[in-house]
Amino acid sequence: MTTLLLHGGATDPAAPVSRAGGLPLVPEGFVWPLCAECEGAMQFIAHLDRGAVVVSVFMCQNEPGLCQEWDPAAGGNRAYVFPAEGLLPATAPAEGETRLDEVSVLTARRVAAGTYGEEDTFGPVDGKDVLGQLGGEPYWLQWDETPDCADCGKEMGFVAQLDRVANFGGGYAYAFVCDGCRRAAFLWQC
Repeated sequence: MTTLLLHGGATDPAAPVSRAGGLPLVPEGFVWPLCAECEGAMQFIAHLDRGAVVVSVFMCQNEPGLCQEWDPAAGGNRAYVFPAEGLLPATAPAEGETRLDEVSVLTARRVAAGTYGEEDTFGPVDGKDVLGQLGGEPYWLQWDETPDCADCGKEMGFVAQLDRVANFGGGYAYAFVCDGCRRAAFLWQC
């Protein structure tokens, strides 16, 4: 079984659902992340609802390809784990590429067969575009880059794979979480 993430249509920019784009839902005192390379505000990519926690993913798009936004540790992207309760919509900075053009619900749908990423395995499902997968095993385009947690050193757990929701160089993006340390990581390959 594979759990696909389908384009579920447009939604409110601050909807508390899994979605690509819009505004991140964050705890009070949150500071919008800046790219370590260009020092510009990062673009909010996705809000991934995991029940008691959410994962928020950001990536620099101020100078695509120049800020190592594909690397989980180079400072060109950030991923956060927040408790789901008490979150508020963040205010996007006025400068920089901070928001996607479209806000789309990511609807989870379990399907019986196939491996995400294999050529032509999944076309549209129920007439909806497939935008990634939730859980399972990542489909690596190059090699396994599962990150280790910066706090405890253990291998992080796979959360989601994203496709076509942002500029991933024609490839796939991957989100990971260390549940014990409440740390997240994000990277992409093409």
